[in-house]
Amino acid sequence: MASEAMDDTGKDDGTGTSAAAPATRPAAEPDSDAVAAAKAAGPSNGGSVRVDSWIWSVRLVKTRSMGAAACKGGHVRVNGERVKPAHSVHVGDEVRLRHEGHERVVIVKQVIRKRVGAPVAVQCYVDNSPPPPPREAVAPAGIRDRGAGRPTKRDRRDMERLRGFPGAEPDTAPDPHKDRDRDRNRDTRRDSRRSTHRDTQR
Repeated sequence: MASEAMDDTGKDDGTGTSAAAPATRPAAEPDSDAVAAAKAAGPSNGGSVRVDSWIWSVRLVKTRSMGAAACKGGHVRVNGERVKPAHSVHVGDEVRLRHEGHERVVIVKQVIRKRVGAPVAVQCYVDNSPPPPPREAVAPAGIRDRGAGRPTKRDRRDMERLRGFPGAEPDTAPDPHKDRDRDRNRDTRRDSRRSTHRDTQR
């Protein structure tokens, strides 16, 4: 009798009658709808799609206009060649994109036209990108005190010398003739202001 009041899980539901176990549905494949949508977003002939549209669709750039600008700037290469925004990409092509100081190297697995979510986007290519450099290796940006204004030419030369840019030579010793000429010009301007002030008082 007591066993009749037990449900399939072996617990009494308290009513004296057995409660049917809830029916479990088979778990759907994750993102199956998104994958189907990505396949439907592909070209009708199954052949190719514009490179600026593809790198935007798989979320390598934020906007399509940024993808077009990267192509026009020579930052996108397909199979080693610089391409224009209207260049067609096919399955198996290698796409190299230099964006925001980082190079992405991907192999096209699927051509799509519409932008998809990140979990689906990573299924459309094989990522062969080199790992980003460690944070210690990245030169920190110059930090200036608040209110210091724009860097002078001397500050710029110092920063370039610290970063190791070619042609950045250390400053030479100050030229005494330059200081003398500067002082002479300052005195001349001061005298001219005094004479102008005296003329106005008359």
